[in-house]
Amino acid sequence: MPKISNKGQQMPESPIRKLVPFSETAKKKGHKVYHLNIGQPDIKTPDVAINAVKNANIEVLEYSHSAGFESYRNKLSQYYKAHGLPIDTQDIIITTGGSEALLFALGSTMDTNDEIIIPEPFYANYNGFSTASGVKVVPVMSSIEDGFALPPIEAFEKLITPKTKAILICNPGNPTGYLYSQEEILKLAEIVKKHDLFLIADEVYREFTYDGFQHFSVMNVEGLEQHAIMIDSVSKRYSMCGARIGCIVSKNKEVMATAMKFAQARLSPPTYAQIASEAALETPQSYFDEVITEYKDRRDTLVNELNKIPGVKVAVPKGAFYCIAKLPVKNADNFAQWLLESYDFNGETVMVAPAAGFYSTPGVGLDEVRIAYVLKKEDLIKSVQILKEALAVYNN
Repeated sequence: MPKISNKGQQMPESPIRKLVPFSETAKKKGHKVYHLNIGQPDIKTPDVAINAVKNANIEVLEYSHSAGFESYRNKLSQYYKAHGLPIDTQDIIITTGGSEALLFALGSTMDTNDEIIIPEPFYANYNGFSTASGVKVVPVMSSIEDGFALPPIEAFEKLITPKTKAILICNPGNPTGYLYSQEEILKLAEIVKKHDLFLIADEVYREFTYDGFQHFSVMNVEGLEQHAIMIDSVSKRYSMCGARIGCIVSKNKEVMATAMKFAQARLSPPTYAQIASEAALETPQSYFDEVITEYKDRRDTLVNELNKIPGVKVAVPKGAFYCIAKLPVKNADNFAQWLLESYDFNGETVMVAPAAGFYSTPGVGLDEVRIAYVLKKEDLIKSVQILKEALAVYNN
């Protein structure tokens, strides 16, 4: 029998999606499942985006430019400039989701067995993208005790070897909801300049910040132009996860020329999704104001409710719509599966994402889960009530 590749065997399963079969079984039993496991917002996609697709008068669904529609890139540049980011049309390549932008960034900057330093816990698919690219993830540990703030710069410095090519951050963070301060970004800028590394910043949650905190982009750091690579996406900003449109952004012309070769190899991003994404740029500010207010309320509701459960510890997120909660269990993987397979509270249960999959250090995060607060407040209150009852049963 032909043999599967080592790379294929090493590809990690998604900690977010691997429990899906158990959730499907729970639903077949007639149980209602509250999905706290996945960052799929329930916020309505802007009408302007949906209508643009409905009204598109296309007779031949042809390839677009490999870099994406020029009209879209022009408008995207204007959008960034309006938000204080000095990004020109030629600094942007449209990709099939932020995922492809990350793959292009890794492919353009790293060779097989090169190393990338990432503060953990981190978005689980960074493990997958790195494995697919033949790149080694070198984790630097952040802690729930200080809300998952940037680890000390000395911790990064200790990990830098001749194989290190980049530092990757998610800001605001998935799965932690931590928002890096300007001071923290500037510290990272100094270290990448000192060691001649790239700083790749996944900024897809840029709009989602709370409590008066402001997002500070790597594209705003003077002198970092040759080092900074920004990853962006329409998925969360406009609640358009299924559009699969993102972009890779950099002032480094060599990086962009190289990324363009990867873009040409996959031909072009999808046409209808680009039409929707270009139109979405006309979304009024009032949409975001309402969405941010709603998410802040959801965050406050979730954190308040979780804090009522004995033995649960939660870091208060400053951005995005996730938090990491430490539970009074030994193995959150087993607990999450048990919730779906063997437990219900009045015919209802919850699905959470075990956090171990968001670390690359073995044996870390075993008692943690990631919770996405993408449900309405009443559902969040109900979900945490179920979690509280379930923990009491599980631990007895």
